[in-house]
Amino acid sequence: MLFWHVPAPNEALLISGSKRQQQDTQFRIVTGHGSFVMPVKQKARILSLALREAEIAEDCVTQQGIRLNVRAVTVFKVGDDFVSIANAARRFLTEQDRMEELVGRIFAGHLRSIIGGLTVEQIIRERDRVAQEVKEGSHTEMEKLGIVVDALQIQEIEDASGYITNLAAPHAAAVASQARIAQARADQEATEREQQAAALKAQYERDTAIKRAGFVAETERANAHAAQAGPLAQARASQEVIEQQTELAQRQANLAAQRLEAEVRRPADAEAYRQRTLAEAQRDQAKFQAEGEAYRRTTLATAEAQAVRVQADGTAYAERTTAEAQAAANNARAESLKGGHQELIAANRVIENLPSLVDAAARGIAGSNLTILNGTDGVNQVAAGIVGQGLAILDTLRQSTSAMGRSAATAGPEVVVVDGESSEAGPSGSE
Repeated sequence: MLFWHVPAPNEALLISGSKRQQQDTQFRIVTGHGSFVMPVKQKARILSLALREAEIAEDCVTQQGIRLNVRAVTVFKVGDDFVSIANAARRFLTEQDRMEELVGRIFAGHLRSIIGGLTVEQIIRERDRVAQEVKEGSHTEMEKLGIVVDALQIQEIEDASGYITNLAAPHAAAVASQARIAQARADQEATEREQQAAALKAQYERDTAIKRAGFVAETERANAHAAQAGPLAQARASQEVIEQQTELAQRQANLAAQRLEAEVRRPADAEAYRQRTLAEAQRDQAKFQAEGEAYRRTTLATAEAQAVRVQADGTAYAERTTAEAQAAANNARAESLKGGHQELIAANRVIENLPSLVDAAARGIAGSNLTILNGTDGVNQVAAGIVGQGLAILDTLRQSTSAMGRSAATAGPEVVVVDGESSEAGPSGSE
């Protein structure tokens, strides 16, 4: 239709004169569909939203004062939102053909500013950083213009002063040196391999000659061996006969040695062992007999010494007991004569006979054949037993004498006959 306008997919239809406005744009923006435009009252314009390209070629001065010619390319377009379309329409609607030139100038200014703060080495190594900083620096201006930057690439950096060439010279020299070294190493390896091949060839020829000579010598040796086969076989047969005879002689010698071992050596060893065992038994028996005789004599000497000691102790005890008995007899006699008791007279007789009894006991001990089992302790025990018995008898007599003395004191004087003599003993009045 004549008054119906439809924009392309990469275009925006701008209708002015309409009362319907969007986002205070003072005109209506239509994208993606058609719209009716009233003649005379409304006016329609087309703004391209297609992708555009701007080339930048700018002389820049780095932080080091080195002048560089930087060539870059930027890809941009008008934004798809209504604000960007409105901003771009107000600025580029009548000058859409100059949009690339204007955007290129803006990016050139930002490019000079960013490169001025960097060194040549940073620009070469960090091109992406330079492009990113240029995009970020121009973002605000591009937004005001309604333009969206899709990409910015630095294509080439030219150096009229030769600084970049000089930077690359050491690396180029190093690479050239490495290339020459590699070429020399390759030539050396090729020479070594040629020498190895020549050596292998010479070694192969030598081995071939040696093998050929070996084959010839082996052939000749085979011929000679074939010629000597008869005598050699005869000599081998003779050698085998000699070996068999030698083996037979060795077996006979071994048999004779075994017979000598069984018939002579072993019986002789057995007889020697028997004689040695008998001699050792006789020696041990003589040793035991000598030790038994020495022990017997030692025991007899000890027993005789103990018997002499017991006899001496018995004699001393008999004498001591006799003296004590006589003293006790005298005391008893005096007491009996003093008290006048007939019992004391009888006790006096017993006391008089006590030394004889003790002496007889001592002589019996001295003349007896006592066997003392526990040595000196046994002798002491026998002597102590005899002395104890004598002392017990003496103590009994003393107690009897004391009792009779007390009874005589109460009964009065009596007449006691001692050894055929009479005496007056006490006030009893008896004669």
